[in-house]
Amino acid sequence: MRILAKKILNTAFWILALPAFAFFFIHTILSGQPRAIGFWSQTLGLIPGQTGVYFRRAFYSLALQAAQDDSVISFGVLFSSSNTHIGNKAYIGPYCVIGDASIGNDTLIGSQVSIMNGTKQHGISRLDIPIREQPGEWPRIIIGEDSWIGDRAVVMANIGAHCVIGAGSVVTKSIPDFAVAVGNPARIIRFRNEDQSAPLTKEPERPSA
Repeated sequence: MRILAKKILNTAFWILALPAFAFFFIHTILSGQPRAIGFWSQTLGLIPGQTGVYFRRAFYSLALQAAQDDSVISFGVLFSSSNTHIGNKAYIGPYCVIGDASIGNDTLIGSQVSIMNGTKQHGISRLDIPIREQPGEWPRIIIGEDSWIGDRAVVMANIGAHCVIGAGSVVTKSIPDFAVAVGNPARIIRFRNEDQSAPLTKEPERPSA
């Protein structure tokens, strides 16, 4: 019964989202995709509660590359690319900023996480022109399934499946499957598919008396 009710709600909000998507489509033609998705994510991000969750899910299923029926896009989430893919049962916490990314099934993203497109978005080699005018690189960020990214992390590289990224970590290099990584820059402290009885970190040696 609960599953049926959820399907009915998803369908109802999908219908309600059609006019917004029509305006988004026109906005994209007139102003370009980045400005259009930026404006509409800022607007729809302000809808509170479960109403906002259902409406955003419906709208982004049309406006993004994909947003599955069981995904959750929380209050204040901003997108800068329509190429983003959000997997089934993925959760994006409040106030996240998401670039061109693919987010796997069952992945959890905490609050205020920033997913940036690489570490070279602006060139800095020339001194005769402003940084904002120098060409950069914008690689797509891929986050594997069943990973957990803690609050306020900054992600600038791919993250594998079944990973854990500590809160406040800064990911500058790719993280392999099953890794637990923390810090700035993020470093791997163990792998989840290895011996779980081992301590996460080595205790510092105490000086002898």
